[in-house]
Amino acid sequence: MRRLLAVLVLVVTAACAPVPSGAPPIGGGSPGPPRPADAVELTAPPSTADVPPSSCDPRASLRPTGPLPPPGQMPAGSTMARIQAQGRLIAGVDQNTYLMGFRNPISGELEGFDVDLAREVARAVLGDPDAIQFTVLTSEQRIPALERGEVDIVVRTMTATCERWQKVNFSTVYLQAGQRVLVPANSEVTGIESLGGKRVCATKGSSSLANVAAASPKPVPVSVPNWTDCLVMLQQGQVDAISTDDTILAGFAAQDPYTKVVGPQFTDEPYGMAFPKADEDFVRFVNALLERLRADGTWARLHQRWLGDPPTPPAAVYRD
Repeated sequence: MRRLLAVLVLVVTAACAPVPSGAPPIGGGSPGPPRPADAVELTAPPSTADVPPSSCDPRASLRPTGPLPPPGQMPAGSTMARIQAQGRLIAGVDQNTYLMGFRNPISGELEGFDVDLAREVARAVLGDPDAIQFTVLTSEQRIPALERGEVDIVVRTMTATCERWQKVNFSTVYLQAGQRVLVPANSEVTGIESLGGKRVCATKGSSSLANVAAASPKPVPVSVPNWTDCLVMLQQGQVDAISTDDTILAGFAAQDPYTKVVGPQFTDEPYGMAFPKADEDFVRFVNALLERLRADGTWARLHQRWLGDPPTPPAAVYRD
């Protein structure tokens, strides 16, 4: 018993001993919420090394050469014949943009307006909208995946720009968007002009990030890999706003009722499907398909399903 009492005295004495001045604080208060991986505040605009020709029209694509061949009967030697031989279309899409390209939490399947359009391309080539292999890409990965031949096509809220035309080809415009701003519902921000000196989130490799960096008065651009990272940072108070295409922001607002979209569009964002630079025959094929989807009501049906009442589809513009 004496030995036990002696041990207890030692334990209590040690517990009550003063903490050395150099010791780390106990508890230390509540740490801030963790930032998404690779979130970076930019101190300079993102690099845009390629200078487009002054005569470029990013909306103008390659004209179809004729009517679509029947599914499964692609012209010999064509890009479409190669896709037919591999038995599936390999499409780069998003899984983090609600309504456009996202993973259904119940089924685990990829869904959205972009995803359904990619399935229509698979149907036109192979006769089966499910003959498709999806490759999930971030904004930054889209062009490299096409350049390396890892995907046949990218359908991922991708704005056709003159700079990008130098590296990839685009279809005619399948959806017209414009950049706006998403903020907490109680924010007094009224648009991009209210965000001087404030942190504004957009994804790395997106035209949205470059537009934020170029805005006046100067916001502080915050670059992240995925759009859902932006939403998490906004919810945690780590950024003051998200700025990107209104189609993407509409999905965020639908997911989080404590946010709102503010301000007018301050950019023009024509979405095109993107292709490897060498696959001009596939571009012309998909443009013929888009003409049919606009004319037969498929485009309007998909828009109604995912984005609401359809406007008039964007008119095709050709450069040849």
